[in-house]
Amino acid sequence: MNYIRAKVSESGRISLPADLRKAVGLDRGGDVIVELDGNDLRIRTVGEVVARAQEISRRLFAGKSDVSVDDFIAERRREALKE
Repeated sequence: MNYIRAKVSESGRISLPADLRKAVGLDRGGDVIVELDGNDLRIRTVGEVVARAQEISRRLFAGKSDVSVDDFIAERRREALKE
């Protein structure tokens, strides 16, 4: 694990060193997700977060039918009609 000291400006900006950005595929910039976990801040690329969500979904829904987005929306519509 790399520990690098950085400074947060008064406006809340932080600069990530080039070697860290390159290591996670942000050498040309990009969007990130910032997560607060207790007192820890985690910065993840959007691609990493999406890939993790897809992995979890595959494990949760493996072998199950009727688990597409369309199926979910159809179910929500059926539930809304009951209300």
